[in-house]
Amino acid sequence: MKNARFYILILLLGLPLSALHSQQLPNFTQYMFNDFVLNPAIAGTRPYYEIRSNSRFQWAGVIDAPQTMSLSIYGPHSSKDMGFGGYLFNDITGPTSRTGLYGSYAYNVGINDNIRLSMGLSAGILQNKVDGTKITLFDPNDQALQESVYSSYSPDASIGLYAYGENWFAGFSAFQLFANSLKYYDVKSGLNKLKTHYYLMAGYRFEINSDFMVEGSSLVKKVTPVPFQVELNVRGMYQKKFWLGVSYRSSDAMSVLLGYIHMEKYYFGYAYDIGLSDFRKYNSGSHEIMVGVRFNKIKNP
Repeated sequence: MKNARFYILILLLGLPLSALHSQQLPNFTQYMFNDFVLNPAIAGTRPYYEIRSNSRFQWAGVIDAPQTMSLSIYGPHSSKDMGFGGYLFNDITGPTSRTGLYGSYAYNVGINDNIRLSMGLSAGILQNKVDGTKITLFDPNDQALQESVYSSYSPDASIGLYAYGENWFAGFSAFQLFANSLKYYDVKSGLNKLKTHYYLMAGYRFEINSDFMVEGSSLVKKVTPVPFQVELNVRGMYQKKFWLGVSYRSSDAMSVLLGYIHMEKYYFGYAYDIGLSDFRKYNSGSHEIMVGVRFNKIKNP
C-alpha cells in the first residue's frame, strides 16, 4: 500500500524520534528463548545444536507497522570448547526494511568447576532499503524517490562475553561495531549513521521442587544518545514443559508470555505486548511467535 500515514501519525502524536530510531536492530520480547541473536558468545555453551525462529508483529492495527522475523542456528563443536552459528533477520517498517546475515564463532573456557566464560565474534553483511514505490509524497511533481528502490550495503560485526553456571548466566555484547554511514541515492548523511548497540543480560533459575521452576532475567540496552532501556522478566515453568511469564520494558510495554516444550525437543512460545505510552490508544498491542527445535546432544555438558 502506498502511504505515509504511519509516519504522519507518529508526528501528529508528538512522539520523539527515538520512538522510531532508538533501536536500529530488531527487538524481541522473547529474547531469552533466542539469546544467541543478542550475544554471539552463546554459540557452543550448550551441548546441542538448536534452531530458533522469532516472528514479531508490532502495533497491530497500525498501517505499515514494524514486522520482524529472525532465524538462527547455533551449537558446539563435538570435541573442542568452541561453537558456531549463524542468523538471518528481516525488519520491515512501511517502505523501509533492514536485512542482516551473520556468521559467528565462540570459544569458551572453564574458570573453575562452577563457572565457564565464552567469548564470541560475529561478522556479516547488513542491507538497508527504501522502497520509493511505496511512498506517497506531498509534492506530486517529485517523482525521483517514488520510481526507485534504494539499497545500501555495509559490513557489520559484533562481539560478546558470556559467563554461565548451572543455574545462572550473565553476558555483555556490542553490535554494529563499525558504525558505518548509510548511502542512499548518492548522498551520505550523518542522520543515516549506524549506531553501536550495547546489551547487558543476566538471569537466574530457581528450582522450587521437582515440578516447578522460576526463572528471572533482565536485559539492559544502550544506544547513544537515547537513555538506557531495561527489560525485566519472570516466568514459571511446570515439569519443564509449560511456562507462563510476565515482562516489563521500560517506557514501552508490559507483556504476557506463554509457551510449551514437546518431548524436550520442540519449542513454541507466544508473547503479547500491551503498550504503556499514549500510542497504545491507536493500536491493539504487539504479537510475537517463537518456534524452535533442539537436536540431540553431541557432547557432554
